[in-house]
Amino acid sequence: MTDSTISTPPAPTPALIDLAADPFALFSAWMQEAEKTEPSDPNAMVVATSTPDGHPSARIVLLKGMDRRGFVFYTNQDSRKGHELAENQHVALLFHWKSLRRQIRIEGTVTPVTPEEADAYFASRSRISRMGAVASDQSRPLADRAIFEQRLKDVETRYEGQDLIPRPANWSGYRVEPSCFEFWQERPYRLHDRATWTREGNHWNVTRLYP
Repeated sequence: MTDSTISTPPAPTPALIDLAADPFALFSAWMQEAEKTEPSDPNAMVVATSTPDGHPSARIVLLKGMDRRGFVFYTNQDSRKGHELAENQHVALLFHWKSLRRQIRIEGTVTPVTPEEADAYFASRSRISRMGAVASDQSRPLADRAIFEQRLKDVETRYEGQDLIPRPANWSGYRVEPSCFEFWQERPYRLHDRATWTREGNHWNVTRLYP
């Protein structure tokens, strides 16, 4: 048998999305699979925000907590996304796992996490990450990288020998309470499978969508 006669068998067609599933449980199941297959940061997600007059912006951050109350991420509240979230609480999230050929879109509104939650997560970060949060005026203009590096050295000196680095007052987290999920998975020939869960009160309306 020559190489020209060897072919790679097609990938198995995935089962259709289970419309009877709870969206939070389905998200957790897909995330657990992603944690086994994604080469790095399976919890990376796009966070899309908007100004009150509709100008959008998007960036990738890391999901740092999830339960039935919502999806949690942390940031400097004086960043662009922090200012936009203060003015417009509507937000969209996007998870894309290329190795699994899946994505999940989530839409909802944000509320701040409690100070206790923010303190606990901040304390769990590496020491250099905590110092960086203290030294950085996130999203603001920086005339020279050396200025930031000097500020970081100053913070290192200030907290030398101290384990506790206080959380900056403007550094905290947000919880996205979902009003809509869309689960998408690739199928052959672009005949993809899509389904949405839309909240109405305490009930979720489920609909399968055309590809």
